[in-house]
Amino acid sequence: MHEEILKKLEQKISDIISDDKDLDQIGCFFSDSDDSKSFSLGVVVGRLYNSFYYQSKRILNREPNDEEFEEFMNLIKSKKSVLETLW
Repeated sequence: MHEEILKKLEQKISDIISDDKDLDQIGCFFSDSDDSKSFSLGVVVGRLYNSFYYQSKRILNREPNDEEFEEFMNLIKSKKSVLETLW
């Protein structure tokens, strides 16, 4: 993955971990659901994917290729345990 994109994603993850009132509100809204944690994690992954895709278009002037997407997925897998502790 392009170094600048990786930095942007790492910053986005740090932002989400450090202070994200929107995610707290979403989590509270769905707190009566058994899958509220899964839903909240899905929102986080969606935000990260959106950032990954947008930054790829902005920095590389193209959509991410399969190898870059695989690297993105590996990044998400490596951060999953940290992200799951947010709720």
